[in-house]
Amino acid sequence: MEAGRFELAQGDRSLHYRPDIIVRSREGQTVLLVEVKATQPQSSKANLSALAQLKSQLQAANVKIPFAMLADIENIEIFQWDGANLSEPISELKTAAILNHYDPEFSSKRIFERYLATLVQAWVRDLAYHWKSEKPPASEELAAIGLLQALEDAETYFEGGASW
Repeated sequence: MEAGRFELAQGDRSLHYRPDIIVRSREGQTVLLVEVKATQPQSSKANLSALAQLKSQLQAANVKIPFAMLADIENIEIFQWDGANLSEPISELKTAAILNHYDPEFSSKRIFERYLATLVQAWVRDLAYHWKSEKPPASEELAAIGLLQALEDAETYFEGGASW
């Protein structure tokens, strides 16, 4: 298996998945998968498609990854994964409220997917290392669900840079 890419067998074919961001704890365990979509979901069908993609990535990993995140232009939703089922969102945050901290012009310019992923990664790294702020945005909310603790000193891998 290629680094950061994993397969899910379906019948006689294999589907390949590459999450946008993988986060590993200081112990080397994958604690979070992040899927980034630089769109505003126009319908629940678009959101269901993104959730299905995230669930497929979690299934294909073949390890229990406790948290998953779906980030788009409007919202950042965090889910729990028990190895078989993806929960309803356990935390819902406004993307602009989080990412304006890393780009003050975030709300006033067009954002492309790769840049959105870069900003989300910057936020996750700030939560892990406090490189920008002592108390990064949404720290309390993430501590309440156990994600902040899992991110402490964690490494982030952008577009498949980690190996399983």
